Amino acid sequence: MNIILLGPPGAGKGTQAQRLVDAHGMRQLSTGDMLRAAVKAGTPVGLEAKAVMERGELVSDEIVSKLIDAELAAMGPDTGAIFDGYPRTAAQAHSLDEILAGRGRKLDHVIELEVNEDALVERITGRFTCAKCGEGYHDTFKLPKVEGVCDKCGSTEFKRRPDDNEDTVRTRMAEYRAKTAPILPIYEARGIVTRVDGMGEIDAVTQEIEAVLAG
Repeated sequence: MNIILLGPPGAGKGTQAQRLVDAHGMRQLSTGDMLRAAVKAGTPVGLEAKAVMERGELVSDEIVSKLIDAELAAMGPDTGAIFDGYPRTAAQAHSLDEILAGRGRKLDHVIELEVNEDALVERITGRFTCAKCGEGYHDTFKLPKVEGVCDKCGSTEFKRRPDDNEDTVRTRMAEYRAKTAPILPIYEARGIVTRVDGMGEIDAVTQEIEAVLAG
């Protein structure tokens, strides 16, 4: 089974993708991760991409397509793929169709994790972690049992990500909408788009996704 997982930053895409990997042995194909790995490994596509990036240019659709094709070629035919961060344009959607067809595959589902923007802002801006062990907390949903003391390791130092602020979150949301707007109608016309409430409990979201895949 091959699926595209969509959702703005903070919607829980990474968590749900990892659960699909664990439950079904699927491979998460994140173009950013694949690009970094190919450059590091010095593969032919990686060297091509490295030269482009060193010139300060954006990696072309052609190079990204080669990366994805190479990953699919290395996977067993029974291993499903989760596409994360690709496609982002109508041209990339068309390329993906061709790549999948060339490998005897097809796209089964496009699952979008829907979020409420204001609630997502609250979810993200309230996050903080223990500076020592990394345990996660939240201003509203999960404060340490003893104020200022980590439940897990007893440290009294905490930190927040500098980009976990309202302006950044709303900018990311706008970027996400702009990027997904061109591709959703393509897949909606095929009847393979399902929207899942990304604001629910993690287990509830997983159950909804599993129901889509089972259907």
